Amino acid sequence: MYEKVFNVDVKLCELFNRASHYNIIKILFSIISRLGDGIFWYSLMIFLTFHYGQSAIPIVLQMALSGVFGLIIYKLIKSNTARLRPYIACTQIKLGAQPLDQYSFPSGHTLHAVGFTNIICFYYTDFFYILLPITALIAASRMILGLHYPSDVVMGAIIGFITSSSILYFYA
Repeated sequence: MYEKVFNVDVKLCELFNRASHYNIIKILFSIISRLGDGIFWYSLMIFLTFHYGQSAIPIVLQMALSGVFGLIIYKLIKSNTARLRPYIACTQIKLGAQPLDQYSFPSGHTLHAVGFTNIICFYYTDFFYILLPITALIAASRMILGLHYPSDVVMGAIIGFITSSSILYFYA
């Protein structure tokens, strides 16, 4: 059963990764992925604080707390599963951008993108139509660039949603 699931994961990853064979797509998704490293989210936290003033501080703190808990969970899972990235494990999958480390499971970029989007959109619903596509593009970039399998991205999204929802449950 595991082998069948893994084979589907590899095939889907190969399908996404084919898009990176076009240089313009590789460059675009490399930029999107780089924004998902934190640049976009930290900038958004600063923007919220300046735009909404004092009322945004508890929301930014919830985002930070979600980020810290997400990072702890991510590091624990990643170090214990030690799943090699697709471009290392599968010769057909080409590397499109430099990874932050050698393991793929789960996707930290997706985890944080989903978590931060969940918290921001809970308080500021107008951001939904901006952040949902950005979050989806960050998640897709990880597969297109050969850095994650689809299951890494899905689990990152699930962990990010659960972590951020837990923060919202206790603080909202």
